[in-house]
Amino acid sequence: MMELTAVQKQRLQELGVTEAQIATTFNNAEERNRAYQNLEQELVARGMELLLQYRTITRQPALTTLEVSLTNTLAAVGFSQVATPILLSKGLLAKMTITKEHPLFKQVFWLDERKCLRPMLAPNLYFVLKDLLRLWPHPVSIFEIGPCFRKDTQGGKHQQEFTMLNLVEMGLPQEQCSARLNELAALVLKAAGIENYTVETETSDVYDETIDLVKDDLELGSGAIGPHPLDVNWGITVPWVGIGFGLERLLMAKEGHSNIQRAGRSLTYLNGTRLNL
Repeated sequence: MMELTAVQKQRLQELGVTEAQIATTFNNAEERNRAYQNLEQELVARGMELLLQYRTITRQPALTTLEVSLTNTLAAVGFSQVATPILLSKGLLAKMTITKEHPLFKQVFWLDERKCLRPMLAPNLYFVLKDLLRLWPHPVSIFEIGPCFRKDTQGGKHQQEFTMLNLVEMGLPQEQCSARLNELAALVLKAAGIENYTVETETSDVYDETIDLVKDDLELGSGAIGPHPLDVNWGITVPWVGIGFGLERLLMAKEGHSNIQRAGRSLTYLNGTRLNL
């Protein structure tokens, strides 16, 4: 029995083939090549239909639609949105313990000796929260959605440019934090159209231990509960909960994409549809 060639598999994966279709075996090369040509034509036709639908009906990338949905959902339950700089100072990163000895340091896109593209939203949110905790009644509930950058391994689940949602609620009673974290996780995943996820505890390079939200072996988000040793760097002492989600991964889980490139900002895909048809 014969499988599709590596080149054939790659082309079909770019066009959105299912795992079952790509796993088919054949008696000989002629049968394989004929099946490949038929499937490629079918997927190209489907791609043309999707692009026409996008032009005439959808007109907005799923990534943007998801961002709007999450923004409205969190605003409806009392969260205030913030927008912080994409350029991050070396000093703020160091307050997250990310110095030259830290594993994440090598993944940072440095612009010069003092500035980098932010690899996470947390440093800026900490900076904002230290003042809001003084100015607003507790709990203080804020979130941000924006691009982050890491020199990560390229693959089906990773991108060097990705979109994060971070939500933080500070000033909660300590005994309510665990339940509140689960409640907020469920809120976000429902807004993203995702069901049947699992909650797992993992070790973290930054927070020591995190509560991760996983679907089909794909990590969708990661949460933590404070007070945490990092808090002292910002003068924060109150209990808190926080969760970060990768929007492209949320779309992967919802749409069933096998490649995260189809879910993110791209010159190759438009709303998940390959342009090289």
